[in-house]
This record gives sequence, structure tokens and C-alpha cells, in this order.
Amino acid sequence: MPRRSGSMFWRIFRQLLRASRGRLTVALIALTSGAAISSALLNINLDAEQKLRHEFRTLGANVVVAPPSAGSDAALADASIIDRIAGAGASQLVAAAPYLYVAANVGTQPVILAGTWFDQVAKMNSWWKVDGAWVTSRDDSSHCLVGQAAARQFGLAPGSHIDLRAGERSVSLTVNGIITAGGDEDSQIITSLDVAQNLAAAEGSILGRIRGMIFWTIMLILILTTLGVLASMAALAMERSRDVGLMKALGGSVQRIMRLFLAEAAALGVVGGTIGFAIGVLLARWIGGRVFGVAISPRLAVFPATIILAVGVALLGALPLRLLGRVRPAEILRGE
Repeated sequence: MPRRSGSMFWRIFRQLLRASRGRLTVALIALTSGAAISSALLNINLDAEQKLRHEFRTLGANVVVAPPSAGSDAALADASIIDRIAGAGASQLVAAAPYLYVAANVGTQPVILAGTWFDQVAKMNSWWKVDGAWVTSRDDSSHCLVGQAAARQFGLAPGSHIDLRAGERSVSLTVNGIITAGGDEDSQIITSLDVAQNLAAAEGSILGRIRGMIFWTIMLILILTTLGVLASMAALAMERSRDVGLMKALGGSVQRIMRLFLAEAAALGVVGGTIGFAIGVLLARWIGGRVFGVAISPRLAVFPATIILAVGVALLGALPLRLLGRVRPAEILRGE
């Protein structure tokens, strides 16, 4: 008997879908649109963080001390740890230097900025070829070293001035020397740690604003999507009042009827979320190429998040269908 009842449930479910194709299509379009935009923004946000983490290089020293990962945030360590390391092994330690990498711009061209301690870097990398001179003061905030590839790209030489910008902050430095290291440093600009920290603070502020903008944009899209689904479901509830009256007259309980409509809304959410995720991946790639000049890779973690959001919005939008529980079979059968 339960098996037959379940079979009847799905038979009615399919009939409802076929009978209300127009209204359900409108709701599905709204859900797909909201899911597509949410998916695109989430993919852009997550992939941008991943690409920033990939900018960090492996240090060329004998020992690398790195902080543990802190979830989705970039892992950073307090600079004072270097002082503790130096104090613990002063007799055997040749040099120790922190590195902070910042994505900056020279004009409109991007460059990686490496903030560190100049005096320690000179000890750790004495084999570097320097055209010009080393920066000898650890906290020199007016001079920098430029890798030979970066110097060639920006047309720099010892004594040149360079303007660096990260977010809303900028700094003007004098090139003290051009280095040839044979590694990633050849395409970087090396500054004091203080300069990099000042620019990175601005970068973190901008990143926080972007995240906030993405969050509130997604919230707005979900609210508008919910309103669109609400409008479609309200009209659908009016159309189905007679069907619900007949179901009640034939012995159908309110709970079973509501489960039927909620299953319909959840199915719409799953379909809309799946299609929206696929469209969102394409949209994220297009935005990444046109706006940021990088290829945005899809993140699989976004797929279940998109499905959950779409199903949640669909169920919330199906609230007007609860009014069908108040339909009186006698009034429907009398044609009222």
C-alpha cells in the first residue's frame, strides 16, 4: 500500500509539472538567473584568492619558516618571530629575513613587490650580481632594488625613480641597484618591509571592500530572485485552488499536498541551480578576461553552494502555496 501511495505521489507530481509549464518556466528562469550571477561572483572571489596565494614563491634559504594556513585567508606571520629565531640560534645563524609579497602596479603594468630586510638579504644572497649598489639600511623606505627583467620591462637603471601603487596607496622610490639573481627575483621589485606592509594594508582594505560588495550583490540578487519566484507561485496558487479542493475532497491531507508542492519547488531549485552554475562558470570566465585580464577557473565548492542557495530561494518563494491549505473542498465543488 505505501508503495502504491508513493507511485501515486509521483504521478500527480509529474501531472502538476506538465499542467503548469508556463508559470513554472517563469520561476525557473528567475532561479537560473539568480544562481548564474551568484555562481559567477563566488567563482571570481574564490579563484582570485587562490591566484594571490600562488604568487608566493619558495624562499632560497636553507630553512623556511611559514605560518599555518588560516582557512581562506592568506597566511601571515608576525615579523617579531624573526627576532626570536635570530636570538635562539645567534651562534649558527648566518642571516634571517621575512618576505611579504604585494601585487602592485607601475603605471598600468602589474609587478610583484617583495618587502624584506635589505641588510639580511645581502648576507643571504651574496652571489647576486648588482649593477649599482646594495641598499644597506634595513628600513630604508626611499630606495629599492629591481630585478633585471623588471628593469628592462620598465626601462629602469640605477638612480631612476619609480612610482608604485597598490590599491589607493602609492610610494615613490629611487632605484639603488639592478640585480641579476637567476630566479623569481629578476622579475620583482625589492623594497623594505615597511614599504610593503604599508602598501599591503591598502590592498587588504580594497580586498575587504570587494568581498563586501560581492556579498551584498549576491544578497540583492537572491532577494530579487525570491520576489520573482513569489510572484509566479502566487499566481500558481490561484490557478491550483480547484485542484487542491478536489484532492482534499478525495481524502488528501494538507500535509501530503504541501509536500507535493514543496517537492516541486525543490526540484525547480535543483534544476535552476545546476543550469545557473554552468552559466555562472562561463560568465565568470568572461568577466575575468574582460575586467581583470585573467582566466577564472571554476571552483567545485561553488556548485553545492549554488544548489543550496537556489533550493532555499525556491522554497522561500513557494510560501504562497501554503494558502492552498485553507481551500475548502465544499466551496470548490459548488463552483465558488
